Amino acid sequence: MGGGSADSVPPIERAQMGEGGCFLETAGVEAIAAPRAPRASEASRMNVGVAHSEVNPNTRVMNSRGIWLAYIILVGLLHVVLLSIPFFSIPVVWTLTNVIHNLAMYVFLHTVKGTPFETPDQGKARLLTHWEQMDYGLQFTSSRKFLSISPIVLYLLASFYTKYDAAHFLINTASLLSVLLPKLPQFHGVRLFGINKY
Repeated sequence: MGGGSADSVPPIERAQMGEGGCFLETAGVEAIAAPRAPRASEASRMNVGVAHSEVNPNTRVMNSRGIWLAYIILVGLLHVVLLSIPFFSIPVVWTLTNVIHNLAMYVFLHTVKGTPFETPDQGKARLLTHWEQMDYGLQFTSSRKFLSISPIVLYLLASFYTKYDAAHFLINTASLLSVLLPKLPQFHGVRLFGINKY
């Protein structure tokens, strides 16, 4: 900057120059810093890339953020919709909520096999139900416990609100057993009478 005039200095630097071409320290002016590398604690929280690392995403879907809350909300929504039908009594609504929930869970967890997407696992999941794929077949994980306890809670609520009426009690008990028995570790991979073998 030796012999040059103030007009040949770029506008940003000119704003920081005082009289006589000397630079002044200005308060409140921030320098543009080069991007810094993330610290170790930040790097562990970063989402690097967009692809998942699971060979079969079916194994981890019930551990996804918010899935349990969404499940509870959907069951509550089903119950509210059934309550809005004018000619259904409260006991009938609770029994229907329980039976529809358990039927849907039986179909989605214990009947449908394979995955809804192509996986690079050479077709290993092709003959497994969603319940058998979940958490790589490990028993008593948190998601398996949640999906085992939720029909029991719904059954207890249905039994209470139907005042333990014999007909409702039998229907609700049969419905509960249809979703609890396939969840037992003793039935993992078992196909009774060859049903749903292929």
